[in-house]
Amino acid sequence: MLIAKQKKDENIAEYLLYMWQVEDIIRANKLNIDLIEQNIISKFEQTESVKAEIYDWYKNLIDMMKYEGLEQNGHLQINKNVIINLTDVHLYLLESKKDQAYIASYYKTLPFIVELRSKNGANAEPEIETCFSALYGYLMLKLQKKDVSGETQAAIAQISSFVRLLSEKYKQENK
Repeated sequence: MLIAKQKKDENIAEYLLYMWQVEDIIRANKLNIDLIEQNIISKFEQTESVKAEIYDWYKNLIDMMKYEGLEQNGHLQINKNVIINLTDVHLYLLESKKDQAYIASYYKTLPFIVELRSKNGANAEPEIETCFSALYGYLMLKLQKKDVSGETQAAIAQISSFVRLLSEKYKQENK
């Protein structure tokens, strides 16, 4: 909760990746608030009132995940809404043609998006979601200490650069 609040204000891309990780952490703890309290919340060096807020935050996320049928996979609607909002900003920037640096970054990233979508059969998901899926997958590989090819690293570097720029534009648009 504390990290999520900070990330949401500072960098929407980091926030979304963090929230996807939280979803996976909740699943790893079997959507059980007692396990989350034991394995996560108790480790925070915070006051009891802050820990109670964190507990409530996780409990609400668990309830939402159960309600939305996300026990095994998928993303909460609140996180899907972030993708929708980022996609709206993305499309606005492309259509307005005011920001040539953004447009150039998008077209430099587009071949990687197309390749990922063809490999994963994810043609129905928004391009921005494809970018986030790639970044999240890469983060998971790094956490598992798995080797990543140079080609994949180059693709991730470009996608990351593009998403960073989109996040900055999102923040500017929402001020």
